[in-house]
Amino acid sequence: MARIRIPSTIVVIFVTVQTGFLLFMYARYSSFTPQSEEKPSQVHILILSSWRSGSSFVGQLFSQHPSVFYLMEPAWHVWVTMYQNSAKVLRMAVRDLVRSVFLCDMSVFDAYMPRKRNLSDLFQWAASRALCSAPACDSFQRTDITSEMACKTLCGRYPFSKVEEACKTYSHVVIKEVRFFDLQVLYPLLTDPSLNLKIIHLVRDPRAVVKSREQSVKALARDNGIVLNTNGSNVEDSKYKVMQEVCRSHIQIYETASLKPPNFLKDRYLMVRFEDLVRDPLSEISEMYKFADLSLTPRLKSWIYNITHGQGPGKKKEAFKITSRDAVSVSQAWRNVLSFQKVKKIQEVCKGAINILGYQLVDSEKEQRDLTLDLVLPRRQNQFSWSSFNPKR
Repeated sequence: MARIRIPSTIVVIFVTVQTGFLLFMYARYSSFTPQSEEKPSQVHILILSSWRSGSSFVGQLFSQHPSVFYLMEPAWHVWVTMYQNSAKVLRMAVRDLVRSVFLCDMSVFDAYMPRKRNLSDLFQWAASRALCSAPACDSFQRTDITSEMACKTLCGRYPFSKVEEACKTYSHVVIKEVRFFDLQVLYPLLTDPSLNLKIIHLVRDPRAVVKSREQSVKALARDNGIVLNTNGSNVEDSKYKVMQEVCRSHIQIYETASLKPPNFLKDRYLMVRFEDLVRDPLSEISEMYKFADLSLTPRLKSWIYNITHGQGPGKKKEAFKITSRDAVSVSQAWRNVLSFQKVKKIQEVCKGAINILGYQLVDSEKEQRDLTLDLVLPRRQNQFSWSSFNPKR
């Protein structure tokens, strides 16, 4: 059989042309099929905080937005069902529930709630504007600012299936949670390709947190026991052992997010101090919304102003409610209410957190009571990381 000899130069040219053509077709194909590379269609925001840190207020700032589906502390159901376990033991179950909620898969509640259930069986459901407006409830429009009282009256008997139905119709899913004490436990969610997760880490002066906790001693006793691993026994935390764990967790979260964080945390972590928020609400909220890919509406601006410019610090019976208050007065109330002996003890157990979060210690009762002395340090004067990958900003 005769052989045909092809010069090597022609072979090289042919292979080069063929390779170029394949690369062109691949690039062309990739430009038309980006689905596998795209982020999920929804944005997922986790408001990560601790009890009595102003997280319910921040949650409402997102809940009232017409693009947001919001749930307040859904992991409450995990802790109530398995209260004899420790927070460390329950953290995986909490994480799995949060992931399912972000994906609008509400079947995860089957393990924690009765089979026949309505909207009102979900913890603090009326704090969610999305569950008080269509398609979850026909009584309000998405652009309405809803109140818990009106929502409870009109929407509580709608079927639980409306939760999942409503969730799927929003561009943003926001969860406020106080039951995470370690940022690393959230790494599987941050690296999950089905999620587009961002974290807002809300902190507050520990001395103000203690003052607020003293208004809610009985309501927090069971959770305290879980934090301290007391096998189901309630704890009133008179020795500030829970506060010590809360402060430790804020330090851990801060250090993990700001000191050599993993690449997947870049642009997905934002620290917010409650005190900065109440002093300049629109500016801080605009920053949070920008981080979350949201924008302020005129109606929201008006509502935010009204809710932060009320009269007085609020009443004890309103401890878990969002009412119109003098927000700056609320943030400073601990200085007149707590004894200096209590303040000294709190500063002992939370000194590291107070320093790293940018608050000033007081050395005397005179300093504590002197409201002209600002105990919230300007951002530029501490080493705090106000967003990811900028620890020295």
